[in-house]
Amino acid sequence: MYLQRLSLVDFKNFEDARIELSARINCFAGDNGTGKTNLLDAVHYLSMCKSAFGLSDGQCMRHGSDAFLVDGVYADAAGHTERVVCSCRKGSAKKVCRNGKEYERLADHIGLIPIVTISPADTSLINESGEERRKYLNGFISQLDREYLAALVKYNRVLAERNKLLKDPSVRGFDDMLDVFDLQLASLGTVVFERRRRLVEELAPVVAEYYAALSDDRERVEMTYRSELLERPFADLLREAARRDRICQFTTCGVHRDDLRIAIGGYPLRRYGSQGQQKSFLVALKLAQYDIVAARLSARPILLLDDIFDKLDMQRVRRLIGIVSQERFGQIFITDCNKVRLEGILRENGCSYTLFHVEDGRIRIL
Repeated sequence: MYLQRLSLVDFKNFEDARIELSARINCFAGDNGTGKTNLLDAVHYLSMCKSAFGLSDGQCMRHGSDAFLVDGVYADAAGHTERVVCSCRKGSAKKVCRNGKEYERLADHIGLIPIVTISPADTSLINESGEERRKYLNGFISQLDREYLAALVKYNRVLAERNKLLKDPSVRGFDDMLDVFDLQLASLGTVVFERRRRLVEELAPVVAEYYAALSDDRERVEMTYRSELLERPFADLLREAARRDRICQFTTCGVHRDDLRIAIGGYPLRRYGSQGQQKSFLVALKLAQYDIVAARLSARPILLLDDIFDKLDMQRVRRLIGIVSQERFGQIFITDCNKVRLEGILRENGCSYTLFHVEDGRIRIL
């Protein structure tokens, strides 16, 4: 399925924009700050019901407006269409409608239109805390597994209630309530842990393969899942941490503390990898994600490549374009501030593409 038509009203810097899109490669050129990334974020909204860059719904409203609307019409090879509309107004809950029918739960929409995004913001996966890497895994798996998403939502809810209880041990029935929360956390957390562990085991060799292709096999990268649950069952961890949790007044163990270890040549990529090596790893990670999502859902995700020349030398960009121009990839969105550079590499790879110019929230085809 591909995005055939996109309409924006008061979304970020777009007051009113409508474009018809190609089923394959769509390129958006223009100066920095004109709205290229905002356009890709709108496409992400239609798949994931939220910004790809951690922005609140209010931050996605155009300055001076109190609402936004993102409207997308999708089509498949057989000509069937789907219309998805995401809208939000200040003071009201966000709405997502599919073919005119509003979802009762936004989680029910996740996975319908799979999407993978590669952007400069991905550096947070390497340079920031484990929370960023957990968010990445959660978003990835949620597109594939409704049970995982349901377990994760419930886990976070129970965790919040448990932490609230730990802050007030004088509550009547404290011990019994804590036991109930522990049973729920252990059950839900084990589901989250197992799904993450299996995914990372599947993902790691594919990432290494893509990284080798991008770097001309010059370095080796590794990715492993780190969790206390690899050593002991969650229920045992909670029992062992009970006294510590009461003193600290929060839950000190669990899948909300898990992380990914990312290494190059056996050393932490964050500390020993160059900017180019780190970006190459992130691109390899997202391409591996693309392959797994496509295989699991039997559908080609939409691929968003934002500012692909950022921190990549020309040789690695050429290899990347060569990879994604293969027939097994579906609809692709690419942004760059240099139209000549972008067109040159696409032509080198014999790519068929549609080029748009973005300027101050306006889009026109070239």
